[in-house]
Amino acid sequence: MIDRRSFLAVGLTAALAARTRASAGAEEGFQTRGVVLTPEDFSLADWPERARRAGLTTIGIHHQNSPGAVVEWAASDAGARVLEDCERLGLEVEYELHAMKELLPRELFAKEPTFFRLDADGRRNADSNCCPASTRALDIIAENAAAIAGKLRPTTGRYYFWGDDGLPWCACPECRELSPSEQALLVENRLLRAIKAVDPRATLAHLAYHDTLPPPRKVKPEPGVFLEYAPIHRSYDVPYERQTGPASRDGLPMLDANLEVFPAATARVLEYWLDVSLFSRWKRPAVKLPWRPDVLAADVASYAARGIRHVSSFAVYVDAHYAERYGEPTFLDEYGAALKRGG
Repeated sequence: MIDRRSFLAVGLTAALAARTRASAGAEEGFQTRGVVLTPEDFSLADWPERARRAGLTTIGIHHQNSPGAVVEWAASDAGARVLEDCERLGLEVEYELHAMKELLPRELFAKEPTFFRLDADGRRNADSNCCPASTRALDIIAENAAAIAGKLRPTTGRYYFWGDDGLPWCACPECRELSPSEQALLVENRLLRAIKAVDPRATLAHLAYHDTLPPPRKVKPEPGVFLEYAPIHRSYDVPYERQTGPASRDGLPMLDANLEVFPAATARVLEYWLDVSLFSRWKRPAVKLPWRPDVLAADVASYAARGIRHVSSFAVYVDAHYAERYGEPTFLDEYGAALKRGG
């Protein structure tokens, strides 16, 4: 058995080797062609082999609210096998995490309520996120992010420490003039400086999603903060380009507006084409994926036309239970082929 710790802090040499082995497939289409999975999805035991056969370059490991759960999984026999397979197959590994509840532990609220957001009723509340105006809160968040970065080191150098999933930010006098996107970016700028002390090549995602989908205007991203655009409220029954008008949510103009702030060359789109959990409304038993290769092809062309080079999709619930219930997930090969064509 290979030492599990070697997969918790993958060094630069291993990362370069992985990119070299993946380079033959990366020369065409999108530079990043990925899926994002939870540890439970690896019940489909040969996920890394399936990803490689489909021409994908990257597997992201996701958890709804606990980086610690991913650290434990990576240290387990099951996690070590997955990471070993990814390294052997030349697949990049990243960690995409709603992390705030562990970066700023909720038990601190009793002694330091000013670390936490002021809600609309004028009360400090530990239910979500933080108060970005609190320098000490940002220090604690940054320290804890750096500690996790020392255990979960992505082979790409791209880090993802997201705020609480779709939940409110702060309305204190110092924060209320800042949008959720701007408050999130204040935190991200501080996090990146701390993570770079652990991994000098680190870059960090600004997640444009739900209430942070509108671009930040009053706060500027520090060098190394890249856009991750996740239009969760769009529809998947028609191409994204055609979703216009007042009834459409998360339309492409939001991406265009974000690309006025963040460079397209480093921007990443995080889509939901393969996300069985979304189409199941995050409840089991899972539904069959409403696969629309025509929508995927049109969307890929729309993203490529904007200079996007990095694209992934959630594929949560594409696991052993899904395969048993609905058969082989052949859409993975179609997905990989579309991203290799790149529009």
